Amino acid sequence: MESLIIEAEQDTPSVLFDKGTNTFMIANRSYPEDAIEFYRPVLGWLRDYIKEPNERTIFDFKLDYFNTTSSKQIFKMMLQLEQLGKSRDVIIRWHYKKFDKELHNHGEIFSKIINVPFELIDF
Repeated sequence: MESLIIEAEQDTPSVLFDKGTNTFMIANRSYPEDAIEFYRPVLGWLRDYIKEPNERTIFDFKLDYFNTTSSKQIFKMMLQLEQLGKSRDVIIRWHYKKFDKELHNHGEIFSKIINVPFELIDF
């Protein structure tokens, strides 16, 4: 399976999904004009990955900021990871800056909705 690598731009996050190195990360800012279109290949890659996943998947969200439409797409990714968690070991790690209460709160909310191990990590 080919890796999915998307470089960050001013309003879109970096994406690094590499099954071979077991690296799954979304980072930076996410407020694209059309979040559905931006996340279409991301969700498609995850859908394909779930068909033949690694035994363990650790997924890192390292976002500085995201808007409401991105939040919906992030939630869709988490739902896919929750589905994968029924048959494989899945951990979601939500990274946030130590004093960023808003991102911490978003992580708290996601952690209560998604039924997989969920770690809140401040840095």
